[in-house]
Amino acid sequence: MELNIYKTKFLDHLKMRLLKKKPEALYNPIYYILNLEGKRIRPILTLMSCDLFGEKIENALDAALAVEMFHNFSLIHDDIMDAAPLRRGQKTVHEKWSLNTGILSGDALLVWAKQLLESYEGKTYKSLNMLFTKTALEVCEGQQYDFDFETTFDVNVGQYIKMITLKTAVLVAASLMFGAIIASASQKDAEHIYAYGLNLGIAFQLQDDYLDVFGDENFGKQKAGDIIENKKTFLFLKTLELASKNDREKLIDLYSTKEFSENKMNEVTQLFNKYKIPQLIGEEIQKFTSKSILHINNLSIKKNKKEVLKDFAKHLMERKI
Repeated sequence: MELNIYKTKFLDHLKMRLLKKKPEALYNPIYYILNLEGKRIRPILTLMSCDLFGEKIENALDAALAVEMFHNFSLIHDDIMDAAPLRRGQKTVHEKWSLNTGILSGDALLVWAKQLLESYEGKTYKSLNMLFTKTALEVCEGQQYDFDFETTFDVNVGQYIKMITLKTAVLVAASLMFGAIIASASQKDAEHIYAYGLNLGIAFQLQDDYLDVFGDENFGKQKAGDIIENKKTFLFLKTLELASKNDREKLIDLYSTKEFSENKMNEVTQLFNKYKIPQLIGEEIQKFTSKSILHINNLSIKKNKKEVLKDFAKHLMERKI
């Protein structure tokens, strides 16, 4: 089944589930963020995994929606913490409404996501719920590490990879494992599909870091937002690791103010280019993508189904979905 079919089925289910509820001040921000144009990668993965393991995708629609709702809850709160003005090219929830609305609507979205899992029974519900709560806590841990990194320069690339594993990759991995659980896949297959997603999620976030600085203006978020917010991304940390003493001091000085300036962005970008960071992050992205593909080979599914997962990894890294 093609990816756009998964997406269409998911969007139809989203529309059906998002019946107007009151109070409007609580639910309108939820409808707003859920209806912003997005790639819907995580719910697509849940449906795709369920399908590849031989189960009807209709049975995974509520789980896919729970994943998407949790993801958007995390985005609302992430945007508040980052004071981000844009999300998918539109105003963030707290900018359009208020901080208090963002906090409360985000909380409601989290509870709603958890509630959707109640449509499953017995062992399936228990497995989904355990994975959901484990993943939710890990995402919060990753977000805290990310927040902590903003106020220190004592961070290395390894710590950064751990942070994005928790903040981003575990949800990509859980999305795939949700589908495997619903399809009653073996424990071994569930673990390999999870590991595939985990490595792919790391590669995805590294590419996100690259695109934030070097991507198209229409990427959908504030251009070079990571530089403005002094995010200790792979780009920054690798430059710090390789830089001369003078360049290192210069980079730290540039990241010691949150004042927006074209000069800051230009100088930081020049330092990234000087130490060939775009090429190095490209190698890192390829490394984690390759690791994810190794896990596909261990799955007990037909070769043509393995190709679907390999193609997905390729398209994701090329940002064609």
